[in-house]
Amino acid sequence: MASDAPDFSPLAAAYARARPRYPRELYDWLAAESPSTELAWDCATGSGQAAIGVAERFRRVVATDLSEEQIGHAHPHPRVEYRVARAESSGLPDGAVDLVTVAAAAHWFDVPAFGAEAARVLRPGGLLAVWSYHAGIAEAPFDRVFDRLYVDVLKPYFASGARYVDERYETLDLPGTPVAAPRFEIVCRWTLAQTLDYIGSWSATASYRRANGRDPVDAIRSELESLFDREPGERTLRLPIFLRVQRLGAAASRAMEEGR
Repeated sequence: MASDAPDFSPLAAAYARARPRYPRELYDWLAAESPSTELAWDCATGSGQAAIGVAERFRRVVATDLSEEQIGHAHPHPRVEYRVARAESSGLPDGAVDLVTVAAAAHWFDVPAFGAEAARVLRPGGLLAVWSYHAGIAEAPFDRVFDRLYVDVLKPYFASGARYVDERYETLDLPGTPVAAPRFEIVCRWTLAQTLDYIGSWSATASYRRANGRDPVDAIRSELESLFDREPGERTLRLPIFLRVQRLGAAASRAMEEGR
């Protein structure tokens, strides 16, 4: 992990409860592009949001996370084996994996070391797929409230790796040959409680609480409550996914190993 990557262990319960699932079409496309669907590695699995989706299309998924607490809150699945392991040291054998996935976490990694590990475990022709998503595009008038919290209040409390998210992962230095991917989007229909839970699961929210001794969500809570009271029901939050996919051939794998 990067030296200033946040500790997500205290957020494990919030992650399991509040983080969104990814669209089925994303997993369908990744499975179709993979050389086979025998074995996938979901790295930095958190509570298994991506691992479960991959497991519906792969025979076996090894899902790892640095945090024992995150693994302890992970969603069970008969084809998912959860392990505590670093992104840079998976414990998987050489050339055994068809697909490596990283959902909303690669920006916290020691990227060169993780890239070398992915190149080591992937079979020739295997796929490395890393993605994250925009913090959220809310429908009006909620968008102004949501953006104000993210930009004006919480932005300084994200660790340095968050810049990769702002850059839509375009500047991540990953091994292999780029694969053009379709566009995908998460669409959530959430109540006020679900929206506040999601915001509460951000690393910057936890950092703000530690630094200031109060909840940053309080800055917008009353305004959000007023808007929900005015128009009761669920609200739509769109999370555009930015996805980087690389295909690892034998030559790419050798080059990464030699550069270690």
